[in-house]
Amino acid sequence: MQVRENYKLSQVKTIVNGIIIGMLAGSTVSVFRWSIGHMTNLMRYLYINSIHHLSFLLTAIVINVIIGLLVGWFLKQQPDIKGSGIPQVEGQLLGEVDYGWWAVLWRKFIGGILAIGSGLYLGREGPSIQLGSTLGQGVAQFTKQVGFDRQVLISSGAAAGLSAAFNAPIASTLFVLEEIYHNFSTNIWIVSLTSAVTSDMVATYVFGLKPVLYMRSTPLPLKYFSWVIILGIVLGVLGRLYQLVILRMGKWYRHTHISWYFNGLIPLLLVIPLGALFPHLLGGGSDIILRLSSANYPTLILCLYFVIRFVFSMLSYGSGLPGGIFLPILCLGGLIGAIVGSIAVNLGLMNSLYFSSFIIMGMAGYFAAISKAPFTAILLITEMVGTLTHLLGLAVVSLIAYGVLDLLNGKPVYYSMLQQLLKVQTKMNLGRTVEIMETVYAGSQMDGKMVRQIKWPKGSLLTKIQRNGVEIVPAGGTLIRWGDTLFINVSTKNQHPITQRIIALTTET
Repeated sequence: MQVRENYKLSQVKTIVNGIIIGMLAGSTVSVFRWSIGHMTNLMRYLYINSIHHLSFLLTAIVINVIIGLLVGWFLKQQPDIKGSGIPQVEGQLLGEVDYGWWAVLWRKFIGGILAIGSGLYLGREGPSIQLGSTLGQGVAQFTKQVGFDRQVLISSGAAAGLSAAFNAPIASTLFVLEEIYHNFSTNIWIVSLTSAVTSDMVATYVFGLKPVLYMRSTPLPLKYFSWVIILGIVLGVLGRLYQLVILRMGKWYRHTHISWYFNGLIPLLLVIPLGALFPHLLGGGSDIILRLSSANYPTLILCLYFVIRFVFSMLSYGSGLPGGIFLPILCLGGLIGAIVGSIAVNLGLMNSLYFSSFIIMGMAGYFAAISKAPFTAILLITEMVGTLTHLLGLAVVSLIAYGVLDLLNGKPVYYSMLQQLLKVQTKMNLGRTVEIMETVYAGSQMDGKMVRQIKWPKGSLLTKIQRNGVEIVPAGGTLIRWGDTLFINVSTKNQHPITQRIIALTTET
């Protein structure tokens, strides 16, 4: 057994890198977030006045056409800025996607501000994650870190980006572990949490301490939890509908016979009349979420808002413009919760005092179903709303929605988007290897076996084992135990099936 003597020094160095990445990501995403907010307010003003003044209408059309052409040009130059960026980050951490960090960083930054700031139903969180990850990639390049160390910095940048976007450092860290990296390694979560907290401090300095989606609410008593079950079922079914539609939007846009990088012109023109008629529905959806608890909308109006948000969210994201689905999903979930809560109140089956609880639970359950990341959903909404009193309701609705979507054969939406991304790639980088990291779980096929006893997939090579902070160079007789973290070099040719086989060997049977 060989033990690296400077292991602790290496850990300190990595954490310092995490602080640097957190500061960079926090600053970048704060400017990104601030710019989007101010541009959205400007465009909303133009749209509202376009009804009464032709000059405002013409100005809005000219601005949005210019945005569509400019961002389309960015997309043609660098296709990896397309959409939210989360599938690209996930693919990068799996070694299946790679790109130059600077080329993506500045185009995603400018393109995201223009696309989201125009009022399209897109979220800032996905681009923020990609902005943070590219900054992590840049730090790795400047410090000459490769392999697993580079992946650590990229993932910590992703956590920092989401943290700055939502002021939710704990949920941001968990999202990277649960949804993007699919690994709870100590190395990953410590550095990701460090960068997320650092980034949150920067964003808090800019935007203040008030939670992003703060609303007054009263936790739901247990006697009303039958409505939570109903809400969870509805969220699961509608979550599956969301997945089916959004994963097919690319095919729909191909029927327009417009060059794919200029598809954004369609929603950019359609958003003008929408912004004039429903200005409070513009953007990612935070405005309408904050209005729901106090506006006393009739149930039919809530249903109308849901249909508008659902359809135009699909058109906005399907166009390929830089922007995410994270916040739009929360908005749709909040509307579903408001509809169910409104029905319960109108039937006299529930006190209106608990209406806000349904909005909060709806956001968590819808995100938990679509992303299949219930832990993240529970913590994210808790941090964004700013209260711990809804934890039981959030947990129940998230698990029910998750289970319903699973019964409907739904897959994590970002993973499905990654598979689509890989299918459209014209080239595969053959002949290379990438380093992956997997944790051995108790009861798995590897647990308690020696290295030579394991049928390793062709194209994989175990290079080291990390156990309780100690790194071991493996030999044929080395015993693998649960809790070990394995570092494995995998050929980029057929990388995905090889990785899936290794995951099957390390997880519970």
